[in-house]
Amino acid sequence: MTERLVVVGGDAAGMSAASQARRLRPELEIVAFERGSHVSYSACGEPYYVGGMVDSIDSLVARTPEEFAARQIDVHVRHEVSAIDLEKRKVQVTSLDGSGSRTVGFDQLIYATGSRPLRPTDITGIDGPGVFGLRTLDDAAVLKEKADQGPGRVVMIGGGYIGIEMAEAMVDRGWQVSMATSGLHILERTLDDRMGELADRAVREYGVELLTDARVTAVLDHGARQVVSGDGFSLVADLVVIGLGAGPEVELAAGAGIPLGVTGAVAVDDRQATGVPGVWSAGDCAEVRHRVSGLPVNMLLGTVANKTGRIAGTNLAGGDARFPGVLGTAITRIGPTEISRTGLKFNDAADAGFAPVSGFARGTVSAGYWPDNAPMGVMVIADRNTGQLLGGQIVGGPGAGKRIDVIATAMWAGMTAAELAWVDLAYAPPFSGVWDLIHIAARRAAEA
Repeated sequence: MTERLVVVGGDAAGMSAASQARRLRPELEIVAFERGSHVSYSACGEPYYVGGMVDSIDSLVARTPEEFAARQIDVHVRHEVSAIDLEKRKVQVTSLDGSGSRTVGFDQLIYATGSRPLRPTDITGIDGPGVFGLRTLDDAAVLKEKADQGPGRVVMIGGGYIGIEMAEAMVDRGWQVSMATSGLHILERTLDDRMGELADRAVREYGVELLTDARVTAVLDHGARQVVSGDGFSLVADLVVIGLGAGPEVELAAGAGIPLGVTGAVAVDDRQATGVPGVWSAGDCAEVRHRVSGLPVNMLLGTVANKTGRIAGTNLAGGDARFPGVLGTAITRIGPTEISRTGLKFNDAADAGFAPVSGFARGTVSAGYWPDNAPMGVMVIADRNTGQLLGGQIVGGPGAGKRIDVIATAMWAGMTAAELAWVDLAYAPPFSGVWDLIHIAARRAAEA
């Protein structure tokens, strides 16, 4: 009999694995099940579709089920895998369009269910009819329709990446935007306080009413409008959007007996193997190793999903690929201000056993005399004893954010802060000063 691969979850990780397996094993039968209406799509582009910067939702789809079918990958959308039987090597699949359930056998299985937006149960009314999340293209289509009915007033609950990008989108659509985050600043999990303050200022300058240290306790439905409230504040909204982050979707794995790791995500080795023979996991639902701390982390990034999916696909097809780990490099923006980070925050570095020091430099994206210049702040974190680069963060105008790739590359290569301070970076007045702020921040960290 032909060997069969079943893919549970049809977005970045699952379809990357399926595609790589197909390249290496032309004879392999591949069947993928996705409970949503689309596969292989860019979730990162959803806020920009809602905001009108992307005209068609179809532009966010990398490949359709028909395109996968042409490559002999059998994709079933609107089909949910409700159970996995590891002993009998079968999955239970339910059609969400009402055509019933069936069992499908497998020889190998990719568990790539992704992540699920967090909806804390201690917020009264969080699951009410006027509260929306953003994960799938179906979610984006609903929010786009709501945005088209405005402008009005929208309240964002949470100060993470989705909250920031949706705030930008709704301001661009002419809506009044308020954002309530329980953190002392936005992106509190990924930015140190000094950089978070710069990011907060950018959010407010773009026209967003930002409430920090503001824990939402209730979303009360008042017909056409909602009231978002917490200790000492109350916000009226025509639309409420949840941006509280996400967690790995692992209930199906746990129920089947696929081991979970310390982060709560599926435990895998560097080959994306779960420890259950023939069962692999990749993407938002799986753990990866942090290259700086060496610890397992659950990193919800599209870059990581695509890479780990390719590793899994290579190995299940008989290859021997190893995932080298992550730094958590990420970037976003609010209007003209770009926000990026890589590696560990200062306190996280201390918790991981390092003796962190930081260097901070503030200046401009271009030469100081260049017209239409924009401010920029750069932080570099290093180990006091060895000089090892541990992390970096950047907040600044156009051209600032992608500089984080310089720090990430230096970290990946094992450079010290002192070495980064002398790297031969390009210079011309429209692009930087003679000493880029990365040079200055790295030197200050090396000398701290």
